[in-house]
Amino acid sequence: MVKLNFDVKRHTLTNGLEVITIKKDTQLAAINIGIKVGALYESIKEKGISHFIEHALFKGTKNRSDEELNEELEALGGEYNAYTDYDATVYTISCLMEEFENAVELLGDMIINPTFDKKEIEKERGVILSEIRMGKDDIEDFSFKNVNKIAFNNSPLKYEVTGLEENVSRFSRTEILSYYNKYYTPKNSLLTMVSSLNHEDAIKLVEMHFEEWKGEKPDPINIIKEKNEEKLEISYKKDIEQSTIVYLYTFNDISKADELPLRILNHRLGESSNSLLFREIRENRGLAYDIYTHLEITNNIKTLYIYTAVSEENVDEAKQAIDETLKNITEGKIQIGEKDLDIMKKVHKTAVISTLEDSSELCNYMLHQALEDEDIFEFVKDMHRLNTVDTVKINEVGKKVLKNPTIHILKSN
Repeated sequence: MVKLNFDVKRHTLTNGLEVITIKKDTQLAAINIGIKVGALYESIKEKGISHFIEHALFKGTKNRSDEELNEELEALGGEYNAYTDYDATVYTISCLMEEFENAVELLGDMIINPTFDKKEIEKERGVILSEIRMGKDDIEDFSFKNVNKIAFNNSPLKYEVTGLEENVSRFSRTEILSYYNKYYTPKNSLLTMVSSLNHEDAIKLVEMHFEEWKGEKPDPINIIKEKNEEKLEISYKKDIEQSTIVYLYTFNDISKADELPLRILNHRLGESSNSLLFREIRENRGLAYDIYTHLEITNNIKTLYIYTAVSEENVDEAKQAIDETLKNITEGKIQIGEKDLDIMKKVHKTAVISTLEDSSELCNYMLHQALEDEDIFEFVKDMHRLNTVDTVKINEVGKKVLKNPTIHILKSN
């Protein structure tokens, strides 16, 4: 049994901002705010604007210039960051407790008072275009983008979070401000904080720096959930040393009860250096330095990827080895056994305890659970569910998910 070393309360400010305060005996505090907008919400003409705004919020406020804002964030002595995903845009700060009030004030200023200065927008436009172009030189990143591009016709997953180069090149300040005003509202956001403050003092601190924020919740939009197309496509890129192979599966129709068995299967399949794919591709055949899986399970995204890089002459053998391993799982020739379940229980418990001990990880976990309208204590329930999951359920979910992949192979030309 995992012992919880913190206390949690949920609050809603008068302006509609939901706040989760996590009281923990800690010297390291963390605050995260998630805006419920990301690449899934963008029209074709808007592809990349969520990510652009994430960058722009670090470029100055009504109270601080770009330089002053970033100097003060640096002076906290901790870490500050932001990221845009398909589902949300998240801003994070972690610091010593003695700097926590300053961190909350800085984050509030960033979120509520950005100036979107025209000169700074132009500077950041160049930075983002460089980021997009840099992704084309990273063959791993390039390969994931390509498999998404060929897998879907209408899904937003077809487009990278950083957006379309032609869009980023032309976004105006008016477009950026309009999008910001639509989505960056207290009723469309969620804040989590981990600190040693009691809940009442934590809420007073948030109210002090976020209560002036105004705005309504945007109208809901229909998120397209599309099944990947079953196909194999080969593309070519100049001057690359290795070829890449990426498999993509979607599983929008699986039940909530299938998710934990799928996580266990994914761990055994490709999440460790003793996984089935790693043993076969690297250890048994010596075809690749690494092979791994990446599993994404949210309300709007349910994807499983397999990735490896091999020399061009080994592409066919590597693909055949991957296919054989997957076939052996779905046909029951490779069973996920009791030993695998016992290991997974330890892996899960280790991950849970690691999250509980780390203020920034705990803050981030709580934020994403709440953004997804999931139980913030899901990890505790999963500890109990692990005792009820059996090998039959794991093997059944393998048959449901590991079928009809999109496969992309990248070779040198």
